[in-house]
Amino acid sequence: MHTFKALVADKTDEDFSLSIKELNQSDLPEGDVLIKVYYSGVNYKDGLAGTSDGKIVSSYPFVPGIDLAGIVMSSTDERFQEGDPVIATSYEIGVTHFGGYSEYARVPADWVVPLPDGLTLKEAMILGTAGFTAALSVHRLEENGLTPEKGPVLVTGATGGVGSLALSMLAKRGYTVEASSGKSSARDYLTSLGATNVLTRDDVYSGKLKALDRQQWAGAVDPVGGKQLASILSKIQYGGSVAVSGLTGGAKVPTSVFPFILRGVNLLGIDSVYCPMSLRRKLWERMASDLKPAQLEDTVHRELTLGELPEALPQILEGSLTGRMIVRI
Repeated sequence: MHTFKALVADKTDEDFSLSIKELNQSDLPEGDVLIKVYYSGVNYKDGLAGTSDGKIVSSYPFVPGIDLAGIVMSSTDERFQEGDPVIATSYEIGVTHFGGYSEYARVPADWVVPLPDGLTLKEAMILGTAGFTAALSVHRLEENGLTPEKGPVLVTGATGGVGSLALSMLAKRGYTVEASSGKSSARDYLTSLGATNVLTRDDVYSGKLKALDRQQWAGAVDPVGGKQLASILSKIQYGGSVAVSGLTGGAKVPTSVFPFILRGVNLLGIDSVYCPMSLRRKLWERMASDLKPAQLEDTVHRELTLGELPEALPQILEGSLTGRMIVRI
């Protein structure tokens, strides 16, 4: 390997640029495992890294991309050998450590997961961080007692990456899933993924909050947060749980203690970045088996090349996409 291509974000006091550049192996950060990248994904953080004021990247020049899947080229760690197919997501990848929008990446071995049997490299990146977050949400809900017999489960932001994959995973597990979306045109898409009922945002949060409302759902996957989360908490059945992983609806949640102390509701925080490796590997195995969406390919909105990324990255911030964008490196 002499030179290779990567998407590089660069910023000075006067200018910000996002372009394809030629790099050398010496340009890569330190790490135990050198990976030839085959696929990456597009996530909200990646969109922020592709803007001048995203407040994700601390130093420039920088290679974004919080997800990657590829083949090990070399490793100084005995856990990985040349030719091993692997996944690397989360930790500092694409934030402070060069990420997946590059033909080659070098990362610490402690951040690397072997590709499970039952997944291709492409499928791993259709899932990516969004799929891992969805899987962790489902896992935590079930850990806290959720079963299909308990009643319907709500998924908010259901046309987004986390939402659409959580919907598919829950449907495969036999749950009755009610999907909430602000896109009225997405009904067919959501029902094709397994939604038994499609709700509007107003169905979930009408603009008025009650300390306790009519009990509707046994659990919920919520990547939205904000006032909508407060409304959901007031409508969860006794002993039910809400797994929250995002804040596109706002960081403040104007709720009361009543859902927690009168109905025993659980609010479960979902952190996919520093999730322990033992659980991380278990969840990737589940995503290759019982949590692998039956319609995984249907969640792909678009497959990009590196050269198409500068134009495509802003779309993830607009909230206009349905499903996932992946990058073929």
